Amino acid sequence: MSNNKTVPTGADVGAFIDSVEPANKAADARKLDALFREVTGFQPLMWGPSIIGYGQYRYRYKSGREGDFLATGFSPRKSAHSIYIMPGYADFGDILARLGKHKIGKSCLYVNKLADIDMDALADLVRAGLRDLKTYWRVQPT
Repeated sequence: MSNNKTVPTGADVGAFIDSVEPANKAADARKLDALFREVTGFQPLMWGPSIIGYGQYRYRYKSGREGDFLATGFSPRKSAHSIYIMPGYADFGDILARLGKHKIGKSCLYVNKLADIDMDALADLVRAGLRDLKTYWRVQPT
């Protein structure tokens, strides 16, 4: 059975955010970090080289596969911010309708820049995602 490729690294979150280019993407990352800290009450932790996670959970599937993963977080990618809401967005249509310009994947939200979205709606989405995740797995602080 394979291990997760995305694991906590112990790297410095502030140094990572400071290294983000261009400068406006780094500024957005600082705003996202502040929002996630406030909404979750968790300290950030680097997962892999480029994901900032808040909280974590241990999963175990019927197949026997198990592991740890971030409860919520984001990555300031070159093309768009990837925002992770676990386990997905299936029941969050009302919040997404208020969010503004975005694209979604299964458990990932893509936002080009924070000026395109309603930050209060994003905070509501993070809260809703954590509530939903807690119905499946035990979320632990980081």
